[in-house]
Amino acid sequence: MESIWLEYGWTLLILIGLEGLLSADNALVLAVIAKHLPEDQKKKAINYGIIMAFVFRFAALFAISFIANVWQVQAIGAAYLLYLGLKHVIQARFGKENENIDEEIEEESAGKGFWPTVGKIALADLAFAIDSILAAVALALGLPDSPLGDFGGMDAGQFIVVVLGGIAGLILIKYAATWFVKLLDQRPALETTAYAIVAWVGVKLAVITLAHEDIHVLPHDFPHSTVWTLIFYGVLVAIALLGWFAPGNKSARNLED
Repeated sequence: MESIWLEYGWTLLILIGLEGLLSADNALVLAVIAKHLPEDQKKKAINYGIIMAFVFRFAALFAISFIANVWQVQAIGAAYLLYLGLKHVIQARFGKENENIDEEIEEESAGKGFWPTVGKIALADLAFAIDSILAAVALALGLPDSPLGDFGGMDAGQFIVVVLGGIAGLILIKYAATWFVKLLDQRPALETTAYAIVAWVGVKLAVITLAHEDIHVLPHDFPHSTVWTLIFYGVLVAIALLGWFAPGNKSARNLED
C-alpha cells in the first residue's frame, strides 16, 4: 500500500513542476490582459479571474472524469498532447518566436472594463489549462487504483491528484510565476523541456488507449506494469535532466509589469 502512495506523491510532484513551467508564460499573459486597467484594479481583476478560473477548472475536471476512460476520448487526448508538445519543440528548434505577442494581447484588451477583463482572464486561464488538465488526467490514469473508491467516472485517488495539480497551477500563477520566469531566463531550455514532457505524457496516454479493454492492442495490465512504469519515468527524468543542463541563451524578460 505504501508503494501506491509513493507513486501518487511522485506523480503529484511531477504535475506541480510541469504546472509551474507551463504557468510562467501564462501568468505574464494574464498580467498583460489586465495591464490597461487602473493600478488599483489590476490585482483585483487577476484575483477574481483566477477564482472564476478555479470554478471553471473544477467543472471541467468533473466533466472529464466521466469520460476519461472512454478510449475515443483517450485517443483524442493523446493526439492533442503529442501535437501540442511536438509543435512547441519543433518551433523552438526551427521556428521563430512572435516577439510582438504581448503588444497584440494588450491592444486587444485595451478599452475593456473591469468585469469584461476579469472574464477574459478566466477564459484565458481555462484555455491555458487544457494542456495541463489533459496531461494530469493522462498521468493519473496510469496510476494504480486507490482504496478510496470512485468519484465521478474516475478512481477517487486519481481524481484528487488531478484536482491538486490544477490547484497548484493556479497557486503558482498567482504567487510563484515570477520565480519560474527568472528560472526560465536562467535555463531557457526548460520551457521546451516542459512541452517535450507533455508530448511524452501523450505517449503514455496513447499506451493507455492501446491497452483499453475495447482495443487490446497491448495487454490490459501493461500501463500499470513495472516495465512500462520504469520506462516512462526513466525517459521523463532523462528529458528533465537534458533540459536542466542544456546550454542556451535567452534575452531577459521585462518583469516590471
